[in-house]
Amino acid sequence: QVQLVESGGGSVQPGGSLRLTCLVSGDMLSVYGAAWYRQTPGKEREWVATIRKNANTYYADAVKGRFAISRDNAKNTVYLQMNSVKFEDTAIYYCNDYLLSRITSWGQGTQVTVSS
Repeated sequence: QVQLVESGGGSVQPGGSLRLTCLVSGDMLSVYGAAWYRQTPGKEREWVATIRKNANTYYADAVKGRFAISRDNAKNTVYLQMNSVKFEDTAIYYCNDYLLSRITSWGQGTQVTVSS
């Protein structure tokens, strides 16, 4: 079973930047790739960004041009660089497989709060 440990969250002002990190056990990153998701209270978890095995990246419209997903397979780590953050980016951020049907568990996530 894949284990995921997200970190790097915190408080940031609008327009600021933050980099999230996710340590992934096993070979999920090299075999498939990974994705970032986020969730706010009372709402369903939403997809944010994906990086595939071939390094192709995909982004939700809400973050396109502001966020960047990357990975370091040697470190079993996936990153989410968040730039020009907005109030609506406030959420708990999770990393996991990009294919929901393969997901069996979630990490604890990392809280990002955008406030002035």
